[in-house]
Amino acid sequence: MNLDELRKRLSKIDKDLISLIAQRQNVVAEIGEYKINTGTATRDYAREREVLEDTKQQAKALGLEPEIAEQVMTKLISASLEQQERSRVAAESSGEGQTALIIGGAGKMGGWMAEFLASQGYQIELADPVKSELSFPQIFDWSQSSLEHEIIVVAAPLKVTSDILSAIADRRPKGLIVDVGSLKTPLKDAFEVLVASGCRVTSIHPMFGPDTRLLSGRHVIFVDVGVKDATKEARSLFGSTMAELINMNLTEHDRLIAYVLGLSHALNLAFFTALAESGELVPHLNRLSSTTFDAQLEVASRVAKDNPQLYFEIQTLNRYGRAPLDALREAVGRIQALVETKDESGFISLMETGKEYLGLMSDE
Repeated sequence: MNLDELRKRLSKIDKDLISLIAQRQNVVAEIGEYKINTGTATRDYAREREVLEDTKQQAKALGLEPEIAEQVMTKLISASLEQQERSRVAAESSGEGQTALIIGGAGKMGGWMAEFLASQGYQIELADPVKSELSFPQIFDWSQSSLEHEIIVVAAPLKVTSDILSAIADRRPKGLIVDVGSLKTPLKDAFEVLVASGCRVTSIHPMFGPDTRLLSGRHVIFVDVGVKDATKEARSLFGSTMAELINMNLTEHDRLIAYVLGLSHALNLAFFTALAESGELVPHLNRLSSTTFDAQLEVASRVAKDNPQLYFEIQTLNRYGRAPLDALREAVGRIQALVETKDESGFISLMETGKEYLGLMSDE
């Protein structure tokens, strides 16, 4: 059998694989419908472990690397969960016949919120001076809106969001008002004005990027700003998803975000800045790369492609943001001092401390 014939055989197998995946997804849809009708949870971790274990055992029996089979099956499970989650969100939503205004809807997170609410049956209107790529109706000045929507989402830059929320308070709309900003303390005064005006306002922070499709394992933070019913209604929008819903107060949120986002962003910014100024080209470094370098480069590359204005706001507008940056600078200084003095025991102690701390984190 020559090379062309072998490739034809391989192509036939590939087509069969795609056909089987399509059949699998059809069965997944039926399972999802059954779960909705019976009130069964979308995700069953015990079942997933069973499927993955069976997959690895079958792979071994067939002489296939178990890791390859596990990776393929994990991807299929993720696709199945995504499909079932979307179906459940649509089936259990209460948005049919209601409207939602997304201020900042041409932005990435605004677009995500628009599509998320649309999947629940809401009729979406976008408000943004920039033309959106989405197909929803759009106005270019939110202040021209009637604001007679059941939900008003503000997904604008933080400095603009504060002004928008304060201006909305003057008009006292009846609908639920929600911001999705990465920081909350810069909006404190605007929240107080809205509450004093009798508006139904709350604040949320989806802890994931706009490319996220499956919410299982993701977190959505809810910050009550004084209107408990508004927070309860906002939580209900995510109730049919598999996201973990977390309550925090305004101060606690920004203090933790200083480390979760501020520190991690700064670390990656320092990493790719050092690389960029080293004079070494990434393709050349990749030839000599290690597992650690590859993993760090992947994360840093995603950060470098993200919104620089948003990252600047997270660093400069968080009143709790200085401490993590000081800690990072001090940590780098300690490492440099240990290396320069050839203090092996101190270096090992530093790594052991990190190992213990990260071990505690993984056990929680």
